[in-house]
Amino acid sequence: MTLHFSKYHGTGNDFIMLNSRKNVMHDPSPEEVARLCDRHFGIGADGLIILEESETHDFRMRYYNADGHPGTMCGNGGRCITVFAAREGWITNQCVFEAADGLHKASVLSDGSAKLELRDVGEVKKVPEGYWLDTGSPHLVIFTDELEKLDIHTLGKQYRDDKQFPEGTNVNFVQPGRQEIAVRTFERGVEAETLSCGTGVTASAIATFLHSEQLPGTIPVNTRGGKLQVEFKFNNQEKNFREIYLTGPVTEVFSGTITL
Repeated sequence: MTLHFSKYHGTGNDFIMLNSRKNVMHDPSPEEVARLCDRHFGIGADGLIILEESETHDFRMRYYNADGHPGTMCGNGGRCITVFAAREGWITNQCVFEAADGLHKASVLSDGSAKLELRDVGEVKKVPEGYWLDTGSPHLVIFTDELEKLDIHTLGKQYRDDKQFPEGTNVNFVQPGRQEIAVRTFERGVEAETLSCGTGVTASAIATFLHSEQLPGTIPVNTRGGKLQVEFKFNNQEKNFREIYLTGPVTEVFSGTITL
């Protein structure tokens, strides 16, 4: 089987993109996905994304983690597939697409970046380590004053497998600043630190708002792969977050073919 693929990244969070109109791979095995994502023997990526037809909306996003298994929502992946769909001729500059956690609105901006609306966030749990919430994927947010000194892999693995999270969790370490925050993330399914995580950045921004109540509804975020922006509205009466948007750059790295 020969696959026609593109490689994209959103602030260093990289993905193999497949257009289902050009490829017959609709339900890849975990072994096939893991091989494609392998950085030594495959293309190399944090995940695999398939652009598929939808009966009711612009398209469907099927996402797989680098370990080969289907993943939950991926924020940077959602931004990347929006730009990919536009360049492949599926949409113009705006869309509504299906993902693992429901529908998402997204748009390609004039500078080539992408803006993605994430689902509303209701319950945010205060846990001993910090905060836990679900922004389409589960995230633990831990605050620190020594972000660059942390052993993210060891600490991330420890919290990822903590018994209080039966299905595992992504783990974000956040250092607040006066007008922005810095975030490093250990991703479940990749089982390592990634250069950026969209749903993790979003969870971190929301947790920072609750933690400090000093930052505005639009929060700039620094990741190791680049800068993102999270904006949201907070309903104080109902204690939930709405109109949550993640905005940042999207880059096409290269395209090619590979034979499985």
